[in-house]
Amino acid sequence: MTKYATLRSVIHYLLAGIIVPIYGIQVCPFIASLRPDQVIIPVVVALGLQFGVGNILGKSVVNGAPLEKQTRRRFILEISLFVASALGLAIYNTIAHGFPLTSGLKVFVGIFGLGFFAAIDLALERERHVGRTIELSKADLDPQKVYFPLSQRVAFFATISVVMLITIFMLLVIKDLDWIVEVGKTIPLAEARISIIKEFMFVLAVILPHTLNVISSYSKNLNLFLAHETGALSNVANGRLDVRVPVSTTDEFGLMAKHTNTMIAQLKNYINEIALTRDVTILSLASLAEARDNETGQHILRTQRYVRALALHLQPHPSFSDVLNDETIDLLYKSAPLHDIGKVGIPDNILLKPGKHTDEEFELMKTHAQIGGDALKVAEGKLGSTSFLRLAREIAETHHEKWDGSGYPNGLRETDIPVSGRLMAVADVYDALISARVYKPAFPHEKAMEIIRDGAGSHFDPDIVAALNNIEEEFKEIAKAFSDGQH
Repeated sequence: MTKYATLRSVIHYLLAGIIVPIYGIQVCPFIASLRPDQVIIPVVVALGLQFGVGNILGKSVVNGAPLEKQTRRRFILEISLFVASALGLAIYNTIAHGFPLTSGLKVFVGIFGLGFFAAIDLALERERHVGRTIELSKADLDPQKVYFPLSQRVAFFATISVVMLITIFMLLVIKDLDWIVEVGKTIPLAEARISIIKEFMFVLAVILPHTLNVISSYSKNLNLFLAHETGALSNVANGRLDVRVPVSTTDEFGLMAKHTNTMIAQLKNYINEIALTRDVTILSLASLAEARDNETGQHILRTQRYVRALALHLQPHPSFSDVLNDETIDLLYKSAPLHDIGKVGIPDNILLKPGKHTDEEFELMKTHAQIGGDALKVAEGKLGSTSFLRLAREIAETHHEKWDGSGYPNGLRETDIPVSGRLMAVADVYDALISARVYKPAFPHEKAMEIIRDGAGSHFDPDIVAALNNIEEEFKEIAKAFSDGQH
């Protein structure tokens, strides 16, 4: 039993030690005829023994049981101990004082009632303890196919509470009627009425707080489950699938948690499968575009890694932090290979020309940016816009725009150019400079960096060029790891 549960148990037993003697005197004339010590001492001894036995049995019967059985065992153990104490006190009064069976029945009703409230409260506390254990260990329970639903448990609690209240009031009425008949001529009616009202108020003062306490315990447990459930669903709604709901009960709420976890796991598998299919499709399309060009497939691998390296370095930068979150950087990395997808629309005699293009040919060559953007825009229109398609379209359409507005196809300038296009521009030009083409040799890294630095503020975003200056060694490592000779 936890320290908190032990404290709750002590409180229940202390209250029982105070309430039972008063209750016995109120409902039973035989008990009322005894001296206070004759009433109090047996009750305290019985409850003390019960508390000790409960602690001993609790370690094996409750704590040593499987988690899914601990809540029910806590309830059964507590209610059984209270019933045993009630029977023991009834038998003791019969033997020691010769009280009739009706006196023992009245004692039994009172102690059973307190035990019922205590057992439910302690069982609900055990349920919370099991929930905390499950949450920490992540070892879910297995919900039962046949279970005792919460609605029926609440109905059971309400029914027993009403029956006990009616029974105790009936016992009081019977006792008071006998008392009025016996002393009616010696005690004024007004005084008798006040005495009876006090008895009824005492019963209500005992039962009402116990009832509210159990309702509060039920609410705590329900709120814990709902908090886990709504928290997980909220995370899923926001795209975070690395969550789970602790399956800490074997009832309908445990079943709901189990189904929720299954749903999240299946959704994660579906999304992973879709993402894998998307990535394969991207690489296939990008490789197809590159296969028609003078460039190699390694260009795809290098440029997407350049883009990611620049984005990660710029992530804390105040001008980029709102755009470059982790998800966007991942999508930039995956969509970068589509930057030249529009080249599939360029005729072979222009695309594959080994020498320098004429002005007319170059104008036609430049249309690949618009062709790629338009193709991906059609996909957005058919499939619905997504973060991935938006970024892929931006990259394909704007990676040849220039900071000073002299680029193509739309002549955008400065921050009108999307961040994705500005990043791709630096990555694409750097890779083109260090790579050999049929019409040019490969430039060394230093020469490529000199050209890009000269283009800061005219061709390129100065902040991105500054970032490249800081991580140029990483660019060199990427170029080496994915050189055209590597496969």
